[in-house]
Amino acid sequence: MRRSAAVIFFLLFVLLTLDQNGRAQAVESGDERGFHVRAGAMASGFMPGDVNQGIVGAGTYVDLHFTHWFQVEAEGRWMPWHGYFGETQSNYLIGPRVPVYRVGRRGQIYGKALIGLGKMDFPFGGYGTFTATAFGGSFDYRLSRKLTLRPIDFEYQYWPVWVRNQSLEPYGVSVGMSYRVF
Repeated sequence: MRRSAAVIFFLLFVLLTLDQNGRAQAVESGDERGFHVRAGAMASGFMPGDVNQGIVGAGTYVDLHFTHWFQVEAEGRWMPWHGYFGETQSNYLIGPRVPVYRVGRRGQIYGKALIGLGKMDFPFGGYGTFTATAFGGSFDYRLSRKLTLRPIDFEYQYWPVWVRNQSLEPYGVSVGMSYRVF
């Protein structure tokens, strides 16, 4: 009885993992398999969380793609412009990136959870460095084997210990483009 149950389970597993043509399903397209690194640049606009005036800036990101389900994103963002009375923010974050939904053959929606440092110059003077966590998602569209467009990247950050034991919750969007290094 156990042997026949094992055989039936194995056959069902094989049948469910094959498509109609009898070939195994591919999770990713052929040029996205294996380890590769993408490095990119982005432009960002954020609401800093303490005032209702947005700040803008630029940044860079690196995506390390080990397997389809094991990916890491690191980003640095510097937002020195348009701040309320000299307010600026910058952050340096790293964490896992998870594919959520494939859009056609070239698009992919990702979720991410990052942790790192947030730095801030306060309005009217003063500065500080804080622990920052970020949760968000992005849509990447492969233009070619080497170039990937990131038309939207949303991020909600949480700085748990800010000033006077209060938290800060900046959020914003970015757009960018990356190049596959290898």
